[in-house]
Amino acid sequence: MDDTGARGPQTRVFAKVWDIPTRATHWLIALLIPLSWWAAKSDHLPWHRLSGYTILGLLVFRLIWGFAGSPTAQFRQFLAGPRGIAAYLRGASPARVGHNPLGGWSVFAMLSVLATQVGLGLFSIDEDSLEPGPLSNFVSFDTGRAIAHLHHRLFWVLVALIALHLTAIAAYGWRKKNLVRPMITGSAEVEPGVTPPPLAPLWRALPAAFVAAAAAWVVAHGFKLV
Repeated sequence: MDDTGARGPQTRVFAKVWDIPTRATHWLIALLIPLSWWAAKSDHLPWHRLSGYTILGLLVFRLIWGFAGSPTAQFRQFLAGPRGIAAYLRGASPARVGHNPLGGWSVFAMLSVLATQVGLGLFSIDEDSLEPGPLSNFVSFDTGRAIAHLHHRLFWVLVALIALHLTAIAAYGWRKKNLVRPMITGSAEVEPGVTPPPLAPLWRALPAAFVAAAAAWVVAHGFKLV
């Protein structure tokens, strides 16, 4: 006999899981990647460079925020080891908030490939050497050209990872679990009885943003401070 009625409907519990800096970084990167691709394909190289420098600053910020940010944004919280991944795949992992073990490594993989992609762009040299990367003076012309080819090819690895990420989001959506709304509002459904850790205060993002912007500016100017 079904005793659902006797127990009553299960209450859905929502709580703040994602802080504003994490969400802002996520969406800015999501917008800048296609912008960078469009600018490169349309020969708008100044826009491509500006977009790349902005992504660089966002990556530096995300790196800092991965240690100083909210618990759900910290790498140590969402990068599980082999045992944690195996437990999750068996359905034996404890209830948690934020990324699951597979999702955490997916995010880390995308950020790592994106960081490598941006790093290669800094050393790239175009065919006419009219729009070289700001750090191209540290390599030879042939090396810069080889790096440019690798920069172009690695983009499709990034596209594949993004496609995998979107497929996972769609799969969760098919199972009636929306992963997009929490990254917009910051609130996500949590298991009853699970209390999410408090989010980091917003002021903490200010020094991290300053360091990230300064780092991007210095790199964009080829480490020339004057």
